[in-house]
Amino acid sequence: MMRGFSEEEHRARVDRAQAAMDRLGLSALLLTTEPDIRYFTGFFTRFWESPSRPWFVVLPMVGDPIAVIPSIGAALMGRTWLRDIRTWTAPNPVDDGVSLLGKTLHEVARGGKVGIPSGPETHLRMPLADFGRLQGVGIDFGDDDGIVAHLRAVKSEAEIAKIAQSCAIAGRAFTRIGEVARAGVAMTEVFRGFQRLLLDEGADWVPYVAGGAGPLGYADVISPADETPLSEGDVLMLDTGALWDGYFCDFDRNFAIGEANPRAEAAWAHLVEAVEAGEAVARPGARARDVWAAMARIVGAGETAGRLGHGLGMQLTEGLSLTARDDTELEPGMVITLEPGIETAEGIFMVHEENLVIREDGPQRLSPFASGRLPLIGV
Repeated sequence: MMRGFSEEEHRARVDRAQAAMDRLGLSALLLTTEPDIRYFTGFFTRFWESPSRPWFVVLPMVGDPIAVIPSIGAALMGRTWLRDIRTWTAPNPVDDGVSLLGKTLHEVARGGKVGIPSGPETHLRMPLADFGRLQGVGIDFGDDDGIVAHLRAVKSEAEIAKIAQSCAIAGRAFTRIGEVARAGVAMTEVFRGFQRLLLDEGADWVPYVAGGAGPLGYADVISPADETPLSEGDVLMLDTGALWDGYFCDFDRNFAIGEANPRAEAAWAHLVEAVEAGEAVARPGARARDVWAAMARIVGAGETAGRLGHGLGMQLTEGLSLTARDDTELEPGMVITLEPGIETAEGIFMVHEENLVIREDGPQRLSPFASGRLPLIGV
């Protein structure tokens, strides 16, 4: 499968953004975060793990994006489709790209308005004082009115294929979980072993692994591993956000260690039923709250984790949330998770998660949907 994207795909993204900017009267967009910059440029690096340097891309209403970046990134940015790459030597505590960025913005947006992604899940990745300096030289900043978020929410076929590849990798790793998990094995070793399986099956890296275990489930779904060993009769849940070519999967699996507690088995059956109910509603024109309601009718409306699913793509969670309060309309190309949870005892619950893409004629499964009895391992 092709790594990265064609120049034509990136240009199509820019064209759609510029059409929306024209309608809203924006002269430029200022992009500062890794996924937004990567979406339009293809600039893909793990160097973002270093927070020392700011990075900027300016998308004018007419013309190609302009990269305003630390000089250390010039060679890699030069391998993308961008040709206008402006650099400074960073970090520079006196002027960390602010003057160069200000000059670029004045060049493409003098007298106009510059939009910045400002909705949920966004942040301005530059020091507040530096942003104040930009505002102080006469540049008019405002919200991008959701342009970038909406573009990223509706995936192209090439993006969907990368998410499907990531899901397939995780699916194969889950089928091998018996190699690393059994009664007596500490959760730390289960987590390490599961990450090895994901890498062995083809993941580029594994930014997210969480899980839990206990006789009837677990107290939360975001815990790091500890030294507690698995016991006969435990329910083990593992949740992964593995990456392939910059796109996440995000689904989990539950297993019974040795034998399944009848109450856990019953909860599992409700979770599978809830996912199928959500899947049946996940069609173009439906609202995020409609998918939530279909699952909540089966597992209850308590929303232990705050929501019953979310958008998925370049980030582990992005875009819509499946809650009673989210009125986002589903469109073809949106990739979402279905993630119902159900209480099995006071303070203990189980959760089940799958991934799908919205299609005109009904949802397409991306993760290998679980069915049947609660899987047993260690027997």
